Amino acid sequence: MQFFRIRLILALVVGITLVSVASTYFEVLSHKHVLRRELERRTAWLSTSLQPEMEKALAGGRTAEIAAEAERLRSQDEALGLAVYDMHGGLVAEAGPAGLFGELPRGPLDKAIQKGINSLAFGHLDDKQWLEEAVPLYDAGRMVGALVILEDARSIHAEGVQVWRQSFWRIAAFVLLIVSVTLLMVRWFLMRPMVRVAARLRRLRIGQADDPADESIAEMSLFTPLAREVETMAESLMEARAAARTEAQLRDAGEHHWTAERLAVQVRERFASSRIFVLSNREPYMHVRQGRETVCVVPPSGLVTAIEPVLRACDGVWVAHGSGSEDAGNVDEFDRLRVPPDDPCYTLRRVWLSVEEEAGYYDGFANEGLWPLCHIAHTRPIFRASDWECYQRVNEKFAAALLEEMEGSVNPIAFVQDYHLALAPRLIKAARPDARVAIFWHIPWPNPEAFGICPWQAELLDGLLGADLIGFHIPLHCNNFLSTVDRVLESRTDREHMTARRNGHTSCVRPYPVSVALDGSKPERKTPRRSREELLKEFGLSCETMIVGVDRMDYTKGIVERLMAIEKLFEEHPFYLERLTMVQIAAPSRSRIPSYVNLRLQVEETVERINQRYQTALWKPILLIERQCSHADVDLWYRAAAVCLVTSLHDGMNLVAKEYVAARDDEDGVLVLSKFTGAATELRDALIVNPYDIEGVAKAIHQGLEMDHAERCLRMQRMRHYVMDHNIYRWAASILGDLSEIRMETPGATDLRHALPASVSPSEMVHRKQAKKASIR
Repeated sequence: MQFFRIRLILALVVGITLVSVASTYFEVLSHKHVLRRELERRTAWLSTSLQPEMEKALAGGRTAEIAAEAERLRSQDEALGLAVYDMHGGLVAEAGPAGLFGELPRGPLDKAIQKGINSLAFGHLDDKQWLEEAVPLYDAGRMVGALVILEDARSIHAEGVQVWRQSFWRIAAFVLLIVSVTLLMVRWFLMRPMVRVAARLRRLRIGQADDPADESIAEMSLFTPLAREVETMAESLMEARAAARTEAQLRDAGEHHWTAERLAVQVRERFASSRIFVLSNREPYMHVRQGRETVCVVPPSGLVTAIEPVLRACDGVWVAHGSGSEDAGNVDEFDRLRVPPDDPCYTLRRVWLSVEEEAGYYDGFANEGLWPLCHIAHTRPIFRASDWECYQRVNEKFAAALLEEMEGSVNPIAFVQDYHLALAPRLIKAARPDARVAIFWHIPWPNPEAFGICPWQAELLDGLLGADLIGFHIPLHCNNFLSTVDRVLESRTDREHMTARRNGHTSCVRPYPVSVALDGSKPERKTPRRSREELLKEFGLSCETMIVGVDRMDYTKGIVERLMAIEKLFEEHPFYLERLTMVQIAAPSRSRIPSYVNLRLQVEETVERINQRYQTALWKPILLIERQCSHADVDLWYRAAAVCLVTSLHDGMNLVAKEYVAARDDEDGVLVLSKFTGAATELRDALIVNPYDIEGVAKAIHQGLEMDHAERCLRMQRMRHYVMDHNIYRWAASILGDLSEIRMETPGATDLRHALPASVSPSEMVHRKQAKKASIR
């Protein structure tokens, strides 16, 4: 260590000296330049003032007056010497050191006489230094000679020497100061953390509890590889103990399926008296007018499907935009109501937006900007400054409503949803540092180059990094997010632990594939409540086999490509004519946005064209249902369909695929699934297709239709088991469990929160162990 200090001191001394000498050299050059310019201006002023008088004296032949005037000026230190020359360069009169003018270079004089212009030049001889200026003299417009003035320039050199002398002492002071500070920094920021790390490892080795306030690893951030290895070792020990404690609490090893009841138990155990608050744009229940009555409906949304079971199990608060036409008349004085209406389990707080705010924030920035930006569906994103201003204001309004609901809650948990509210985590965390804040991004996160299109990408990223935990569907989106943060913001990203640290706050980034509420704990229906014939009878149709597609009317869902694949199927296999019907349920969506209006027209035109080509009096190849359908209604179509088509061009997860699997309690049916959905990474027994490959999708549909019953059942059983094991309750348990494992920071404290490994969380470790034990039994 002593040798290291000596080398460090020598390196500092040499480095500082070189930098200071170079700086001083350029400072001296600059100072000399200023002095030279000043001397030139003074000499020019003197020559200008003497020129008329010397011209008269020379023209009159009064050489004695010239000599006397030159001697007077030199004696008053206004010039080192003066001389007057005739047209031929002959000396007429002079005043100055003996022999000086005889030794002067004649360059400035010759230039002034030959060209008739003023000429300047610096010169030196032995210890003398001067500035020489030669000025032509005229008589009646005719040149008669030249005036030469010499100014003493020795002061310039003297001041340069003085600057060097002062810099020497300054350099010495800098070296001493910086070396002293460096030695103190080595002692405080190197030696002390190493001692503390050694003490921490010793405590862990002998089995003592780890100190939550220990900042030794964070202090060793200068030595990243060593710090990571030490932290990984400490995390492994802590995770093993945490997993052992968790497994000890779950006595029944066979209980490896997550249910609403089990989720509620975990929330009570992990968060004690803390209350859970969900913040989203879309509300789970909305009141609308139907005829003369006001009814409460559930908007069709993957977000509602994913989040509501969490609050049903935990009695939380959901803050959302009140978008129903009758919403304002169905809340109390605090804009609250208890939902669901038939079995109130949690509180809904509605936030009100003006027409302008909704147009700018929702239609504009969120859905004309962020939505196409994050989906690779070849629709150009549109960003307007006015929309961005609305987006900021609305995020502040949502955050303010959530903070009002949090009043009086101790250590609340805030769960923010989706791209509409990217700024909210920072606003919430700034007002309530004691709150644990998580946000789940329900759509894909593109690569940094694509996200860089957004003019306000830095502000969005900073808002998201206010959260303690940021969730995406799949690891690819997590990596894209960290790459974007690394490129755009001044922050420290850790790919090993999947964290991003900015302004003293660390955010963990994790994949959490969202799912549906299939837990296997309730008796399942063995047969559909309505047959295929009953469903189609309402539309005056009949068929032998039915294919279903359920989507919002959105350009990312690949509806047109799906219809073209059905047309291709009929072209390649005419056998299906008058036997097969494709039912496309397309819920109207974002109808104020031009791209969605154009999509609806394109879908309707494609359906009309295919139907006109193939339909008969009692049969249509495609049935398009353009209306909002409840989950119960959609469930009927799922059970009656032989094949479900999910051909999204790009999707974060796509819950339709999992809803279809969950609905098939008869363990039959075929799922044709786009490889550009997050669900494709989980449901491997689906027929995976490229939605842009129309012929490939048609072949997959044909394969599904012709698949034998045993294979269909085997594939569906495996998918159902996977969805049951990875249901919405497990998704919520993983997020909330990991959120509880994150160590909260206190003001001024160094963060030490790499408590979650990037690949497997403590709760996930327990799930796997329980599943393994159950399979052994």
